[in-house]
Amino acid sequence: MDEVVAAVKDSAAGGIALFLGAVRDHDHGRTVTALDYSAHPSAAELLRKVAGEVAARHGAVVALAAIHRVGELTVGDLAVVVGASAPHRAEAFAACRDFIDTLKEQVPIWKHESFAGGDSSWVGC
Repeated sequence: MDEVVAAVKDSAAGGIALFLGAVRDHDHGRTVTALDYSAHPSAAELLRKVAGEVAARHGAVVALAAIHRVGELTVGDLAVVVGASAPHRAEAFAACRDFIDTLKEQVPIWKHESFAGGDSSWVGC
């Protein structure tokens, strides 16, 4: 999280918005014990592209940054951190939301959930 804050912090920005996505302990009534995220090798490049697209849509944005972890995560771990800075908080909030929504639509990251009882499944694939 500190990396994202450092990347978007700027003296021209009065507002910094962060989105923190954490591994929750349930999904559709089932107890989740862990997640495993996989990403296409192009994910980092696409993440930068998404940042550019979102910044272009939100002209007042000063900076955007994100980290999406891959590998095995446990309940409570942060999986994704997105940050946006802008002169005012409303612009930062709007850009942050647009960034996470666009990231989820365009960047190939896959989630595999493990459940209590030992079974598992891919989510949204």
